[in-house]
Amino acid sequence: MTDTTMQIEDRPLKPALAKGWKRKCPSCGDGPLLRSYLKVHDTCAVCREELHHHRADDGPAYLTILVVGHLMAFAMHIAFVQFRPDPLIMFTLFSVGCVALSLYLLPRFKGMVVAWQWAKRMHGFDK
Repeated sequence: MTDTTMQIEDRPLKPALAKGWKRKCPSCGDGPLLRSYLKVHDTCAVCREELHHHRADDGPAYLTILVVGHLMAFAMHIAFVQFRPDPLIMFTLFSVGCVALSLYLLPRFKGMVVAWQWAKRMHGFDK
C-alpha cells in the first residue's frame, strides 16, 4: 500500500465520549468544549485542537428527545398504575421533570456528538 491509500485509524472512542459527556475537549480532556450552553469553542484553550469542524446539527436534540421520552413514558406509566395521582399533579411533576432532564442532557449529548466526530475523524477532524 502507498501512503495515499492507507487509512488513518480512528482515535480511541470511549475516552473521547467520556470527555464529551463532561463537556471537555475530546483531545486533551482539560479545556472546555462549550463556551456557552451549546456553542462550541473554535479551538481548545489548552491543546489548541481545532473544534470548529463539528457538525452536530440536530443529533443532540434527537438523542435528548429519544432518551427523555422513553424515560418519562416509563415513569408516567409506573406513576399512574401505582399511585393514581391527580392529573394536575402528574402533569406538573412530569413537565418539570421533562424540562429539567432535557436541559441537563442536551449539552452533554452535544459534547458526545462532537467527541464522536472527533474520534471518527469526521467533517474535517482528520487533519
